[in-house]
Amino acid sequence: MMAELVTIAVDVMGGDNAPQAVLDGIERVLAENPDIQVIACGLPEVVEPFAAAHERCKAQAASEVIAMDEHPANAVRRKKDSSIVVGCRLVKEGAAQGFFSAGSTGACLSAATLVVGRIKGIKRPALGQILPAYERPTLLLDVGANADCKPDYLVQFGLMGSVFMRQLMGVAAPRVGLLNIGEEEEKGSEFAVECHRQMKAALPGFSGNAEGRDVLTGHFDVVVTDGFTGNVVLKTVEGASKTLFRYIKDVFMASPKTKVGALLVKADLAEVKTKLSPDTYGGAPLLGVKGAVLVGHGSSGALAVANGIAKAAETVRADVAGVIAATLAEEAVQ
Repeated sequence: MMAELVTIAVDVMGGDNAPQAVLDGIERVLAENPDIQVIACGLPEVVEPFAAAHERCKAQAASEVIAMDEHPANAVRRKKDSSIVVGCRLVKEGAAQGFFSAGSTGACLSAATLVVGRIKGIKRPALGQILPAYERPTLLLDVGANADCKPDYLVQFGLMGSVFMRQLMGVAAPRVGLLNIGEEEEKGSEFAVECHRQMKAALPGFSGNAEGRDVLTGHFDVVVTDGFTGNVVLKTVEGASKTLFRYIKDVFMASPKTKVGALLVKADLAEVKTKLSPDTYGGAPLLGVKGAVLVGHGSSGALAVANGIAKAAETVRADVAGVIAATLAEEAVQ
């Protein structure tokens, strides 16, 4: 029995490789997922011929494009017919249930907050990123939506992250950690100590401080921090992964003997590379808005776009936004 059809609005004009990589990604996800429908948002000369040639794809013309170097909030307010704003508007109006873009992260955050809207009670939406931790995937948030935070924001980040990991990743009782410089409660800045105090008092599943080395062990299901620190951690992990594979390649190419060894483990190394690649997870979920919004990496190729759209559909089916809203409502009653 086929699952209910889910409609995802896609920003065709967003990303370093747009529009072709986005169109290729849409084509791929439609071929692999008969229960997904796409609304392609972009310049009419780009999206209309593509939609006409593909089943389960509709075109939504957008006459403007927000560039990566534009001021996000200003661009969203000024370019109301941009592919990002149009896609978010489709979610707000109910024509689509989710939105995916590999365009300007800041513009996506602004449009999702201003157009789609925050869940009642959420003080700040947070951008999460699934990391390929060793034991099992870990959700790191915030990774860039909020550079400056208050302790109660991080309490809500932990709550939203727990819902995401339960609903989408099947973790029955997510362990939540606060990124800090030591395990002890009194470690870190005044901000970190106060965050620990509030999270310990109000957050089910809070398991204490997580040091930087814990981010990729899988000991925590959710690691919470402010958006500035989280973005630095994310970029550091990405850079370390690329550097590690360059070193491995140098070793295997060093001599005829090691080249033979490379052939023997080529498939295994490819599997490891897939696990570590951000393309595997497709995009970062923006938690705290009234809908499923996923933001892809700016350099996303067709695979990343396809996985991002599929993950947006999974987020819709898991009703992550609805469960977050219900959880907040329950807390307000208590």
